[in-house]
Amino acid sequence: MFESVLVANRGEIASRIVHTVRGLGLKAVAVYSEADADLPFVHEADEAVLIGPPVPAQSYLDGPAVLEAARRHNARAVHPGYGFLAENADFARAVEAAGLAWVGPPPLAIARVGDKINARNLMKEAGVPVAPGVWEPVPDTETAVEEAARIGYPVMVKAAAGGGGIGMGVAHDEARLRAVYPAARSRAEMFFTSPDVMLERYVRGARHVEVQILGLPDGTVVALGDRECSVQRRHQKIVEEGPAPGLPEPTRALLHAAAVRAGEAVGYRSAGTVEFLVDPASGEFYFLELNARLQVEHTVTEALTGIDLVEQQLRVAAGEPVSFGDVRSEGHAIELRVYAEDPFRFVPRPGKIKVWEEPVGDGIRIDAGYAEGNMVTPYYDPLLAKLVVHAGTRDAALERARAAVAAFRIEGTLTTNLPFLAELLENPEFVSGTYDTGIVARMRPASN
Repeated sequence: MFESVLVANRGEIASRIVHTVRGLGLKAVAVYSEADADLPFVHEADEAVLIGPPVPAQSYLDGPAVLEAARRHNARAVHPGYGFLAENADFARAVEAAGLAWVGPPPLAIARVGDKINARNLMKEAGVPVAPGVWEPVPDTETAVEEAARIGYPVMVKAAAGGGGIGMGVAHDEARLRAVYPAARSRAEMFFTSPDVMLERYVRGARHVEVQILGLPDGTVVALGDRECSVQRRHQKIVEEGPAPGLPEPTRALLHAAAVRAGEAVGYRSAGTVEFLVDPASGEFYFLELNARLQVEHTVTEALTGIDLVEQQLRVAAGEPVSFGDVRSEGHAIELRVYAEDPFRFVPRPGKIKVWEEPVGDGIRIDAGYAEGNMVTPYYDPLLAKLVVHAGTRDAALERARAAVAAFRIEGTLTTNLPFLAELLENPEFVSGTYDTGIVARMRPASN
């Protein structure tokens, strides 16, 4: 195992990685922007390096600056967390070219799944179910109309190189497609420097279910369980839970097997997640994407299995055996993302934190990026913390989550989504476990 790890991220995920790195007796080196100088992760690391101003392009997205920090502080490995440079194949190659260990999947695997159209084609060849759609970029509106007629409405329009719900839209008819397509293409070029857009069948009332995989040094890919991720606003997740409630066991087994095939098809190593859309009416499921990184909601799998996924990532990167044997999932876990945002319209509401009191107790875990006295700035994603609960049953986990949300106090000039999370936990549709990706739109029609 290498002796030191540079954490190329910020906030709660940087703190999360630092915790495991130091717990293994390794040196943790953090990088931070001027806006983040007082955040907990900076002080929790053994060493911290200022790499630039608040603007991400001049700090956390500045690959050469990150590598220079690693060189100056003798880091032997780089862990990118999620977001920023985590799925940048060129940066991963640069890390390896510098003689450092990349704590993530091989650069080639990242490149293979980074383009959604290419990923679809690879999955089809591997026998992983994919929704009806296109097999190459759609170049213009008229071609989009022709393809949609072949696929059948409604269709989902996506930025091929996109993520985070950016460059996505649903068209239920030709008129709507003629508006959605150019908008998606424009946002694709703006945010991902690629105008490529794809179309695929939109599954009404779909559930968003994902499978955690881990690719081992010997080429083996294992499935570590599944998570339900259907609570979303603007195609971005708010709440995740596992195991996915009410999923028929035969379907669950098929999902896990398909996820393993997906990982094997791209030569996957390290932690990753294969996402699927599940049609509750037919029981069919379709490949959505393979996230070539540690995900925000990895904590759900950790709570269920007791496996530290960051530790396993470090072991795989070092070519060491993983530290677990047979995978056992126990009980039920729920992760609630606490954001600095309006709980009705879901727009960011940053500000100064004057009170920060976390809930405590059995089965409660908080992965926080902030503390009392910190300023939440507008430069980054407004995620403040992840509240994770674990209990023997889903009903018990829901009760624990309600109590934890009620006890979580965050006050100041910022606004949080805690009121929405409290409302969700009492929502009959959510409590039933039979909800789909439209649940938030039904709760907050004006926000969509």
